[in-house]
Amino acid sequence: MTHLYLIRHGEAWANVQPVVAGMRGDQGLTPRGIAQAERLRDRLARGELKADVLISSTLPRARQTAEIVRPALGLPIIFDDEVQELRVGEADGMSNQEAWSTFGLPDFVNAPLRPIAPGGESWATFTLRVAHALHRITSEHAGKTIVVICHGGVIDSSFIYFFHMPGMVVPPADFHTRNTSITHWERVNRGGRNLWRLNGYNDIAHLHDIGAIESLRWEDTDLTGDGHPAAPVPTEE
Repeated sequence: MTHLYLIRHGEAWANVQPVVAGMRGDQGLTPRGIAQAERLRDRLARGELKADVLISSTLPRARQTAEIVRPALGLPIIFDDEVQELRVGEADGMSNQEAWSTFGLPDFVNAPLRPIAPGGESWATFTLRVAHALHRITSEHAGKTIVVICHGGVIDSSFIYFFHMPGMVVPPADFHTRNTSITHWERVNRGGRNLWRLNGYNDIAHLHDIGAIESLRWEDTDLTGDGHPAAPVPTEE
């Protein structure tokens, strides 16, 4: 039986400041994000899951989360570029206002093939990358319990991959994947078919007394001055 636990990183500066955060713009976790990751570590240390593999995105906010959580699982961290958030190319490190005025406001619904900026990814190429990564990881570690510290966009895209939804189309349902939330997929055999079953989504039981809502939600905030909401990365609220 293969179990895949996808865990979003703790609250990052990229979630609360109007900056486009790839490898250059990512300043890691806020104090709140560190506290969230520590609560997750303490929860996992109680033996809730027995992981065989610990994988982390290489972006600083995910790396820092994984490093905090690692002692609870007693595993080395395998860093994997392919479970990064949507790659922002030349917009990395820019303010939202500067990036969107230079490269245009991202429009994944009407322009799913347009990269967020030169050298970056489009919605379609991002979801395809995530699909390849999840297929590779679950194939290489079949029969094991896998923990992946990653990003909201990666977790959201896991639904597209496992439910065989079209990657060119933004889902009509809205996701709001919380910081340090746990999403649990399990591979089962039903009627001779190997299927992925969703056992849990957005599990933040460890955060009930400190909260999990970012200080800034991009769709609720106008920092560009032109009526458009500002976003660190549109897939990463």
